[in-house]
Amino acid sequence: MHNLLLLGLFSGSIWQIIGDTSTFGAIILILLLFMSLVSWTIIFQKWRQFKAVEHDGEQFAKLFRRSSHLGELGDQARAFRRSPLAAIYMAGAGELEVMGHLNAHTASSSGSSQALSDNHFDVIEMTMEKTLTEEMGKLEKQVVFLATSASAAPFMGLLGTVVGIMDSFWSIGARGSASLAIVAPGIAEALLATIVGLGTAIPAVVAFNWANNKTKYINDRSTGFILEFLVRARKELG
Repeated sequence: MHNLLLLGLFSGSIWQIIGDTSTFGAIILILLLFMSLVSWTIIFQKWRQFKAVEHDGEQFAKLFRRSSHLGELGDQARAFRRSPLAAIYMAGAGELEVMGHLNAHTASSSGSSQALSDNHFDVIEMTMEKTLTEEMGKLEKQVVFLATSASAAPFMGLLGTVVGIMDSFWSIGARGSASLAIVAPGIAEALLATIVGLGTAIPAVVAFNWANNKTKYINDRSTGFILEFLVRARKELG
């Protein structure tokens, strides 16, 4: 039954409307369909990306909290590079290594390592925040297209609608008649442009809000991880 309904919907009238669409209306429809295709591609890519980021983030956070000191996760962090947490950790650990304190925990018992100053901690924090900004930029990449589609698609559909209505009035003026057979093609073209415009915009709006919420959650979690790293660094090295 479901297949018969789909067959009845997409066979006949819908293709006739598309075939009778004006050149300008066809361009609008093609642009809207292209925007819809790109939007859905981005949606699936972001879904996979966020899923990987959350998985790697959870696993790395568990390893970090189980570790005995800050310098022991260098090799393991590379296996979780899809998560900003691992990249942030590597940035902080890299600064500690440059300062000669990466293995300070193991050396603290002999007193051979000098404690870090507040300036050192400020440098570590700024380095980690810079890495967080870079990682969030990767997550936000292409999301702007969803916002563009959500904003532009309804207006493009409205433009197609206006053109279709203008075509109907032009036909009335040219033929001197307002019969249904004359105005129907233009009205159908107008409604089709509206439907395609909304069909492009609605998923883009939903996906844009979803992606924004995901990036905000990841950003907040990463900011919390920076604080957690600095607290441990002050306990071990301060």
